[in-house]
Amino acid sequence: MKSTPLAPPTNSLAQRDHAVLWHPYTQMQTAPLPIPIVRGEGSWLIAEDGTRYLDGIASWWVNLHGHAHPHIAARVSEQLHTLEHVIFAGFTHPTAVELAEQLLEILPHNQARVFYSDNGSTAVEVALKMVMQYFHNQGQPARRTFLCFRDSYHGDTFGAMSVSGRGAFTAPFGPYLFDVEFIDVPVPGREAEVLAQLDAVVARPDVAGFIFEPLLLGTAGMVTYSPEVLSELMRRCHRHGVLCIADEVMTGFGRTGPLFASEQLTEQPDIMCFSKGLTGGTMAMGLTTCTAAIYEAFLSEDRLKTLFHGHSYTANPIACAAALASMALTRSTECTEQRARITAAHAAFRQEIENQPGIRQVRHLGTMLAVEYDPGENTSYFSNLRDALYQLALDNRVVLRPLGNVVYLLPPYCTTNAELALLYSVLRQMRELVLSLTATPSHV
Repeated sequence: MKSTPLAPPTNSLAQRDHAVLWHPYTQMQTAPLPIPIVRGEGSWLIAEDGTRYLDGIASWWVNLHGHAHPHIAARVSEQLHTLEHVIFAGFTHPTAVELAEQLLEILPHNQARVFYSDNGSTAVEVALKMVMQYFHNQGQPARRTFLCFRDSYHGDTFGAMSVSGRGAFTAPFGPYLFDVEFIDVPVPGREAEVLAQLDAVVARPDVAGFIFEPLLLGTAGMVTYSPEVLSELMRRCHRHGVLCIADEVMTGFGRTGPLFASEQLTEQPDIMCFSKGLTGGTMAMGLTTCTAAIYEAFLSEDRLKTLFHGHSYTANPIACAAALASMALTRSTECTEQRARITAAHAAFRQEIENQPGIRQVRHLGTMLAVEYDPGENTSYFSNLRDALYQLALDNRVVLRPLGNVVYLLPPYCTTNAELALLYSVLRQMRELVLSLTATPSHV
């Protein structure tokens, strides 16, 4: 195991950062100084001191094709010399139109309109407002309750938090979140129970929408469930006029195998949300798509039926250009083969490691692999185990972000077999660490 890098010198990038910045999900009083990254290259991040770190989580699930990808960089540079931004209220531009056209070609056929925003949380906010106002515009304002999975995550803005699972991250804001109805995640073996939970509430006249992460719940611990049960949940919602929102912010653009997780469903969502891999990790961008029926509910001579939502950087031309470049790569034969190769490698590693001592469960879907370790004690996000696993990865020059006792891989598609082998080696070392800590539980 490699040693931890020495503390950065005074006036280093990390010290300068510490003097002026506030980082996400970080207790700034106790956290170590951040690792200063100055360059990216393929699946690697290069630090100020030259240390190279293998990016095993695609920099929070956004990077599809590798850092500083030349094709995306060239397309962005070209756009910068053409048009950097224009207000999108009353104006349009070529990259926004082209991106919408290309997306609608490959999305489920019922998707008809594209609404741009700037990140995953705002894509979800737009979807929620579409559902609420859809019923309001039709004289059904009493429909305002959403159904959600108990451990779901849809973002950090207030609407997105409201339809996410309640926990430590949302506790300070609880009084400000609107009420929703939670059902459990229909993991294998619990499908009938969760269908019954849905049936108990979905027929109520106040239920408006059902929002879900299709097939894969990310921050819940990379929890997977079947397309068959999700299709049935959606079918029962549609039977009662309840709109379905697929939050594909993480699962979109090939992460679960096909381009979109919803491709595996026999019932299709009414609204879909995208961000993260949309631009290949190059630019902040979000978008929400919907059916023609939802769009048409906002068409009226009455201006009060307008969807009153927008962002200063809506449909930013540079972000649209990055998305077009990333989509071209994602749809290429080479990328399809890369995803298949990673999927096969994950499947082989799963067979090797599951059922071994120290392993509670291994979950695999497409390019995602998650190992749930079994320390026998505290497995929360804030446990010492989580910190120990995180540090072990860094000591091996690998970037991973454990979710409590769950460690997942979600690498860029360009990650080589040799680089995957390094990631798997770290997961094996983590198992050995968990076994050693189990022998001395006071250290967990």
